[in-house]
Amino acid sequence: MIEHLTKETFKEKVFDFEKNKEWKYEGEVPCLIDFYADWCAPCKMVAPILEELAEEYNGKLNIYKIDTEAERELAGMFGIQSIPSLLFVPMKEQPQMAMGALPKETFKKAIREVLKVE
Repeated sequence: MIEHLTKETFKEKVFDFEKNKEWKYEGEVPCLIDFYADWCAPCKMVAPILEELAEEYNGKLNIYKIDTEAERELAGMFGIQSIPSLLFVPMKEQPQMAMGALPKETFKKAIREVLKVE
């Protein structure tokens, strides 16, 4: 199940940027955040892939979506210039950003290598 984040839920589940200066991930399992907009065609291509990945990695990985139109502050914080932009957030290390509509295999490789989830 993919959850849509607002600024408030982002602070609870991912990173409370108002309390912490240094990156500190708040989640129980690694996550992948899709920065998207409803009008974006490549975002629509990525959506069903993310749905499949959410089922395949259920319990091992959280997948979130952030609407860049509604959550401009969050998009600005991460310097989102193009969408889709995908933020891979491992448990301990710094998050890594990927741009564009990635094929499913590329997602799986990044989930394995960046997020350390099998």
